[in-house]
Amino acid sequence: MSLGVATHENFLAFKQTCSDKNLAGEWAQIEELYNKKLWHQLTIKLRTFVKHPSLQQGDELLQLYQNFIEQFETKINPLALVEIIAFILPKFADQKDAIKFLEKTEVKVKESNCAVALCKVLEGQILLDKLKDLDGTKRIIEEVEKIIDGEDGVTPVHGRHYFLASQYYRQLGKHADYYKTALRYLGCIDLSELAIGEQAQHAFFLGIAALLGEGVYNLGELLAHPILDSLKNTPNEWLVSLLLAFNSGNIAQFEKMRPQWETIPDLKAHNLKLKQKIYLLCLMEMTFKRQANDRLLTFAEISNETGLPLDEVELLVMKALAQGLVKGSIDQVASNVHMNWVQPRVLDKKQIASMVQRLTMWCKEVKSMEALLEERSQEFLLV
Repeated sequence: MSLGVATHENFLAFKQTCSDKNLAGEWAQIEELYNKKLWHQLTIKLRTFVKHPSLQQGDELLQLYQNFIEQFETKINPLALVEIIAFILPKFADQKDAIKFLEKTEVKVKESNCAVALCKVLEGQILLDKLKDLDGTKRIIEEVEKIIDGEDGVTPVHGRHYFLASQYYRQLGKHADYYKTALRYLGCIDLSELAIGEQAQHAFFLGIAALLGEGVYNLGELLAHPILDSLKNTPNEWLVSLLLAFNSGNIAQFEKMRPQWETIPDLKAHNLKLKQKIYLLCLMEMTFKRQANDRLLTFAEISNETGLPLDEVELLVMKALAQGLVKGSIDQVASNVHMNWVQPRVLDKKQIASMVQRLTMWCKEVKSMEALLEERSQEFLLV
């Protein structure tokens, strides 16, 4: 909304006279940078200035854009312009007007793929959070995906895109998709940028998604992430222990923690699904722990480790084979299964220690074979 001033110069002068002393100094600095046509420095200043507490009241930010920024926005880096506009959007009384504003901005910054992508992400955030338009949000996510896939490396828009996608999937209850996109989001940002409360919330949602997500068996990726540190000394600290239990296929620990995880409605409602998942992880862990030359598992061993009835073991193995978690062959007559491969996973510290022991043993065996060959080399030469 315009102040009725004739030019942006009048607008700046007006702001310097009606603002408090500290803010008047900020306006004066902005005017100086503008008069000197120092567009880069002015852009940097404006990106900071739009966060000023005094501008968050009423329509101050809208006035700033309409009476000043709009007059020279072609001089501003397109992506930086959209970053500035992001702070102005919440000030629209009608968020549908904010979307129209973004659509107009998108045309202005069309030469920059990243700027266009950010316009779309901001639109998607409004559609999801304010207008509850899930179909519109999905369309935006797909459009942005195509744009950023064509960019080299990780752009400033990647993080925001993955955040939008993760929030969309969480609302739909698509745990596996949420898990994947939320981890990608965290990989694009500096964790210190998030308040500890936000970190704890992300960690909790990720932990639940890891447990409930279809096809999510690589829990080590989350367990190795510092985001879980935010759960320390919180009511949800137990979730880390539960994730560790799943990662190692520790069914006894899973049952022991039942009183804790059943306090979460989603986990309690999917009790059977959780059991099936930890049975599969237990089988994977049994395979992983075996030496490469000793991967013959009897049905009785699997039954004893998982607690499943003997007549249900073969079905468990078939599920693991069908999902590509392990590779091997079942001998129904002998009631055993020979495993020759287990799906690679990010290992936790205990699993790494086990791997170190096996590598150490392998090195000793190689050295023994080397010594034996040296000892008998003369015999080979004589032959």
